[in-house]
Amino acid sequence: MGLRRAFYRIMTHLSRRLGPGAFSLSARGIAAAYFWLFPGRVRIGMDFYRALYPQRPPKFHRRCTWKQFQNFTSVYLDRLNLLDFSQVRYTCQGWEHLEAAMAQKTGGIILMSHLGNWEVAAHLMKREAPGIRLLLYMGAQGKEQIEGIQKQDLARSGIRIIAADPKNPSPWDIIEAVGFIRAGGFVSMTGDRVWTPYQRTLPVTFLGRRARVPEAPHALALVTGAPLWVFFSFRTGPARYHFTLSEPIQLPPVPRTRRKRALQLSAQIYARMLEQALRQNPLEWYHFEPFLLPERANTST
Repeated sequence: MGLRRAFYRIMTHLSRRLGPGAFSLSARGIAAAYFWLFPGRVRIGMDFYRALYPQRPPKFHRRCTWKQFQNFTSVYLDRLNLLDFSQVRYTCQGWEHLEAAMAQKTGGIILMSHLGNWEVAAHLMKREAPGIRLLLYMGAQGKEQIEGIQKQDLARSGIRIIAADPKNPSPWDIIEAVGFIRAGGFVSMTGDRVWTPYQRTLPVTFLGRRARVPEAPHALALVTGAPLWVFFSFRTGPARYHFTLSEPIQLPPVPRTRRKRALQLSAQIYARMLEQALRQNPLEWYHFEPFLLPERANTST
């Protein structure tokens, strides 16, 4: 059993015996240790907050990054609450768009981001619409045993999961997604995380800087003609969430010579929505990998 997996099980046991406070206190200590021991991750956070708050001093950006690390512990605490869904409260905005697509059996793409707690969102989406056919694409993070536990729990809830291997990407995964959508199912993909350098991406403008986002969700919408929704999950309090689903983004059929432009427009719409969501919830983006391109790269593009 891996160290992280053992730690998670021990902390779950302690939480049941001593209450969530014991888990929360220990998790915050670990987050503090990560903050001080991994300066590279801190620099990534500070770069993001510098772009979000360009007029504020570096000390403010560092303080925001500290809060981001500490807030991330709430994700693990809420996972414990998943053992009893009666403890999780949530509100939804835009759910009627998904209900209409289910009724019409159009299928579609649900574009998620590293905001709030995606696991809570996936579970409650299944709870809100028991008949939904949901295929969830995730990165294969073999070293993150805690993520493995999550995937098992999601699979037991009836959510189908494909863990993409960044070292051996398979074209069959996309082919399976196309068939799933055309059969009336919904495919959920990450819109703000590039898992591998071999992954096809699209350039976007984000917070006045350049960034790259995965092409696959937008290409699926173009190929299938199915709607794409941007989905955000915000934590509004202990075990409390607010979910938003955008109006459908429809990519009409275009000649091959104009496809790249259509994909870029769709990706930029998503980037603007993500930017707006982060301005409203700046401490809930749990994206600890580089996203913004280096500023020197921005001057050459």
